[in-house]
Amino acid sequence: MVVQDDIEAEMRQRLERAFAPSALDVIDESEQHRGHAGYQEGGKSHWRVVIAAPAFGGMTRLARHRAVHTALGDEVIGRIHALALDISV
Repeated sequence: MVVQDDIEAEMRQRLERAFAPSALDVIDESEQHRGHAGYQEGGKSHWRVVIAAPAFGGMTRLARHRAVHTALGDEVIGRIHALALDISV
């Protein structure tokens, strides 16, 4: 079970379960957004996911993004301010 405050581990777990990726990086980029909308002290507001998985083969860019959002679920998406995605097969 993932600790509620560990959003990185929760995102990683959900993405691994949904896509069995060959590569996965979940990066907290919050500090780069200090002073911008949505920034919160302590980070965990702005994220970048770099993921490669055969499951994305044949999908359009939009379909890949939707699939990642679905895998993360409203619960995770609702707890962060921004999510940048770099998705490949």
